[in-house]
Amino acid sequence: MLQNLINLFFPKSCAGCNSFLLSNEYVICTECRHEIPLTNHHKLKNNEAFSKFYGRIPLEFAAAFFYFHKKGIAQEMIHKLKYKGHQEIGTAIGFWYAEELKKCIEISDVDFIIPVPLHAKRLKERGYNQVTTFGESLSESLNLKYNDKILVRNRYSKTQTTKSILGRSTVVENIFGVQFDENQHNKHFLLIDDVITTGSTLEACSRELLKIPGAKISIVCMAMTQ
Repeated sequence: MLQNLINLFFPKSCAGCNSFLLSNEYVICTECRHEIPLTNHHKLKNNEAFSKFYGRIPLEFAAAFFYFHKKGIAQEMIHKLKYKGHQEIGTAIGFWYAEELKKCIEISDVDFIIPVPLHAKRLKERGYNQVTTFGESLSESLNLKYNDKILVRNRYSKTQTTKSILGRSTVVENIFGVQFDENQHNKHFLLIDDVITTGSTLEACSRELLKIPGAKISIVCMAMTQ
């Protein structure tokens, strides 16, 4: 009853279109769930996300949940998640995507979910890593371990939001590092991030993870530019 009263005076709005949510809706309204452009990458191993990294790094699997279009639903949601503190968006997307990823045999033997890390200074500025709740909900739903200590970001860099594609592709060298012990040898790591653009950040992170003896890498992101 108390929650109903709170919702009456402070109604929650959809992360995608800002319309008021119905009592049975969570974070994203039903209409936006139907309108958001899904990639269906999880249904095909040799999809466009996987192809983006072909010849760059050896991957077991790669996928993004939906397409990221300028001024689209995905952009609205991820902007709120990344810059407005709406971490519940990551949770909602994670649980939603997990139901599809359960059907992927390519990641059935994953051992750890690894987020692309933020530098300590950036983490202090923002207060959170925008992919944490996404990763935690995947972890809970897929029954996988979430580890945000293996990958580290060694160098602080300014946001890439306004950088050109070329600028983004050259900025990530030597930024990341990896710290591990024998417990991480011969493991399958699921690397996660918010949006795949050029793939350079994910490539740099994967190269660090591949320094672990016997490591296998898969990549899953919330969205991908098209």
